[in-house]
Amino acid sequence: MNKLLINECPLCGSALLERALTCTDFYATDELFDLMRCENCGFTFTQNAPIESEMGRYYDTPDYISHSDTHKGLMNALYHRVRRYMLGQKARIVERESGLSTGRLLDIGTGTGYFSAMMQQLGWRVSAIEKNEAARQFAKERFNLNVMPEDELPSLQKGSFDVITLWHVMEHLEHLHETWDLLSELLVNEGVLVVAVPNSASYDAKKYGEHWAAYDVPRHLWHFSPNSMKKLAAQHHFELCQTYPMPFDAFYISMLSEKYRKSSMPLIKGAFAGLAAYNSARHNTDLSSSIIYIFRKTADETTETK
Repeated sequence: MNKLLINECPLCGSALLERALTCTDFYATDELFDLMRCENCGFTFTQNAPIESEMGRYYDTPDYISHSDTHKGLMNALYHRVRRYMLGQKARIVERESGLSTGRLLDIGTGTGYFSAMMQQLGWRVSAIEKNEAARQFAKERFNLNVMPEDELPSLQKGSFDVITLWHVMEHLEHLHETWDLLSELLVNEGVLVVAVPNSASYDAKKYGEHWAAYDVPRHLWHFSPNSMKKLAAQHHFELCQTYPMPFDAFYISMLSEKYRKSSMPLIKGAFAGLAAYNSARHNTDLSSSIIYIFRKTADETTETK
C-alpha cells in the first residue's frame, strides 16, 4: 500500500515534527496511525495514511453514515434527528452570511445529498460533488439530484459560484493547498466559503485524547484548530468573517469516544461529557467540538498591488 509520508508541515513548511498521539482506526480496521504535530506552528496531521486512490477500503462499510444514510443503531438514529435540525440552521447561516436569498451554490462532499436538496428547494442553483458512487446514486434516487464525481470539480467554470460549502469534508482532502486554490478560482469576487471541521482544540478532544472519535484516522488527514484554520485560509487570500459552534457534535462525538474507550454505559457517559463540552463552548466558540468557519474571498495579489 502506498502511504502519504509528510516530512514538512503542510501549513508552515517546518521540518520540526513530533509525534503527538497514536490513534486507532476504531471504525474499520483497528490499524494504528500516528498524529504528528509541528513544533513551529502546532498544526497536527495524520502520518502514513493511505494515498487518496487507496483510501476506499477505509470507507467501505455499510455503517459509514455520510455515504450509506444508515439508520442502524441508536447512535445513527440520533444523528438523523440532529441532522434534520441542523439542515435548517445551515441554510440560515448561508443566507445570512452571503446576504442572498438565492444564488449559485457548490456543495463539495455532499454525501447522500440532504443539504444540497434543501438548498435547491429554497431556490438556489445547486451543483454538488461527491466521490462515493453509492452516495451519488442515493442522492439521485431520493432527491433527483445530479451529483458529479469529484474528478469533474476542476472542469467547473471559474468565478461561477456565490457560495461554496464543505460540511465535514476539508479534513479528508489530501491535496490541501491545491483545493484552496481551486475554491478561490471557483468563487466570485467577495464570494463566501463555508467550511465545517472538527476542532482539535476542543474540550472533548482534550478529554478523550487518542480515543477522540473525531480524529477518525486515517480518513481524517488534517486536524484543525481555530488558529491553524485561520492561517491556512489567509495563505489563500480568504478572510475569516465569522465562526459558529456545532453544539450537537459534542454529544455525538463524546458518545462515540466513550464507545471507543469501551466504557460501560457509553451513551449515558457520553451524554454527560457532551453536556460539559457544550457548556465549555457556550461563551467561546474556539472550544466547540466542531466549528463552522465563514470565509470571504479577498482581492487577489494582482489587485492588491495595483
